[in-house]
Amino acid sequence: MATLEPWVLELLACPACKSPLRAAGDAEELGCTNDACGLVYPVRDGVPVLLVDEARRP
Repeated sequence: MATLEPWVLELLACPACKSPLRAAGDAEELGCTNDACGLVYPVRDGVPVLLVDEARRP
């Protein structure tokens, strides 16, 4: 899997709480940096899926 470019991560925010996202694990997921929210979003074929319905709780 290709990793996301750092500049892409700077642009992305959690759709639920608007906090920044960080690469989680081997960059197949993006995790919300807000501990109160904490949603984890999948990355499929190099494309972040930033839908709250597709996110999971850690």
